[in-house]
Amino acid sequence: MHAPPGVTGGETVDRHAGKGLASPRQQTLLGGGRLLPNRLHRLRGLPWFDCWKAQLKAERKSEHTIRAYERAAKGIASTALPGEDYEGGGFLHVDVEQAYILLDPDDGRIDAWISGLDGLSPSSINARIAACTHLLRWIGHSLPEWVSRPTRRRPLPKTLSRRELSRFKAAVSEFKDPIARPLTIMMLETGLRVSEACNMDVEDIDLDDLSALVIGGKGEKDRTVLFTALTSNEIESWLIERKSRGDVEERSGRRPLFISKTGGRISPRWVQKLMDRLAEASSIPKSRLTPHTLRHTFASGLLERGADLVTIQRLLGHASIATTRVYLEISDQTLREIYRRAQRPIPPMGEPAPEADIEGTLHSTYPLSS
Repeated sequence: MHAPPGVTGGETVDRHAGKGLASPRQQTLLGGGRLLPNRLHRLRGLPWFDCWKAQLKAERKSEHTIRAYERAAKGIASTALPGEDYEGGGFLHVDVEQAYILLDPDDGRIDAWISGLDGLSPSSINARIAACTHLLRWIGHSLPEWVSRPTRRRPLPKTLSRRELSRFKAAVSEFKDPIARPLTIMMLETGLRVSEACNMDVEDIDLDDLSALVIGGKGEKDRTVLFTALTSNEIESWLIERKSRGDVEERSGRRPLFISKTGGRISPRWVQKLMDRLAEASSIPKSRLTPHTLRHTFASGLLERGADLVTIQRLLGHASIATTRVYLEISDQTLREIYRRAQRPIPPMGEPAPEADIEGTLHSTYPLSS
């Protein structure tokens, strides 16, 4: 790995003999044009990429976010300017002081890197730019004002129709693996993200209080989710089945709530494979049945029954109510369905209302057979 010339005592010195060359502007910066931020002085001689990754972990970014940010940083580091010649991954292994110079947004490297993102979707480009913004801010620069983010229309949430939900529940009740019923009922009643359901431990469940504690949800935020007596009963039954699978306890001492037949904590990928099998059994397209579909169905059900956005926001764990507001953009078909239900005559006193909600889930009960 070769790095561009450095500076010691105001004189230009090659830190590594090799091919990396500094541009005239970089030479000016090396001569003291702009200074490294004081907070990074103690790190100036350390590899910048490792220091930045340590910062991401200190900020408790998720593993998924860290991987995405690393991918963007590697792309920037491998974008060479005229006169530069690097091997391998570009300048990933230079020190913080050198990185501060090489990442100067006025040199055109950032512009060249962003231009190479044209083939990506707007959401992917925005994700890359978010990573770049974080990196530049950490190193002591800022994203140029002329960088524009592509606009994208937020897709409407996919939810299950009443017929699909009925077929889905029937498939769950007939499914051979007993984990399917408590897992899907809990997700439908709480709106849990799939990662939150997978990370939940036995100790996080309070069956008396009909609630569960989500530890380290998206954005590392903790919250409490609520459920009904049906979920409580299903979890109680599941705990008996779980014990027969070995009452798994991880090395860290944690006891995962949901474990597979092989005795390990389930993963989001495992849950999606379960959804694929349930989709086939219920004649629902696999693209329409995902763990997030259950979360969206939970949220839209709350909205249909008059819950306010702030309540839904808190139950879903959204950082911004703008994210929750997307549920207001319900489809025309859903709007027509709600309108037709509203026009039905009110039954006389003492008679059950049609499609009455029976305690168990927000969308009627599961079949009694298991």
